[in-house]
Amino acid sequence: MTETKSPPQPVDERLPDIRATLERAAGALVCLDFDGTLAPIVDNPDAAAPLEPNRTAVVSLERAPGITTAVVSGRALADVRERVDGPSVYAGNHGLELARNGAVAVHPVARKRADRIQRVCSVLETALATVPNCRIENKRLTGTVHVRSVPPAVEPVVRRVTREVVDRFGGDALEISTGKRILEIGPDVPWGKGNAVELIAADEPPQTAVVYVGDDVTDESAFRAVEPNGIGIRVGDDEPSRASCRVESPAEVASVLSWLCSTGADLLGRSGPTVEPAADPSSTTRG
Repeated sequence: MTETKSPPQPVDERLPDIRATLERAAGALVCLDFDGTLAPIVDNPDAAAPLEPNRTAVVSLERAPGITTAVVSGRALADVRERVDGPSVYAGNHGLELARNGAVAVHPVARKRADRIQRVCSVLETALATVPNCRIENKRLTGTVHVRSVPPAVEPVVRRVTREVVDRFGGDALEISTGKRILEIGPDVPWGKGNAVELIAADEPPQTAVVYVGDDVTDESAFRAVEPNGIGIRVGDDEPSRASCRVESPAEVASVLSWLCSTGADLLGRSGPTVEPAADPSSTTRG
């Protein structure tokens, strides 16, 4: 069965629904992607850093009563933990690594297939060495081929070679998925960010509202996991998504997080419909 997607609405237009969701909730779990969400997309992935307002907002959110924060990223767990402080939970490699409650869990199939990832990344580094600005990132449990700065004329070559190498050395054990100007290589298992979000949410009290903010194709499984009872916020344009809301950029993410930290936290635990129209919520999120 084909799942239906529709263009997400600007978050300001969805604020009455967001307020109602938080009022019905006992608490909130706010899950955040990193690249393209907390941090702008940059040509060199090593240079990615969260915008300062986002960094500050994440720390404040974690301290807010009734709110738990988590970062759910395609980056390796160790990598993303170094780039953003504050959250109590981290998921790396699209949820294949999960740090929570003082322990780190790794998907058992991903662990077993790490050697194949290593081999594929090594072969690709040699096979694509002459392609300008093509970068192969070995994240142990997954690998990424970055084509953002590759000349458009040779990008099809990169995609063809990547598929040939994965087919030859990965066989049925590995698969390729696509993102924003990247090719992701990982174990062929039915697991993604949505599964990680469901595991994280299972640790929270009943009636916790789950918020997920992300920008890429790999975030769609997380939007599916939280909607319609939770709140999915897509960062980007109005391309169809399983998220119900959207903001345009990481800069606007900071406004949403600040609103959740103040107004959103105050709404938690209230019963019944929204009853406080005194302030204009849309101006609050922009502020």
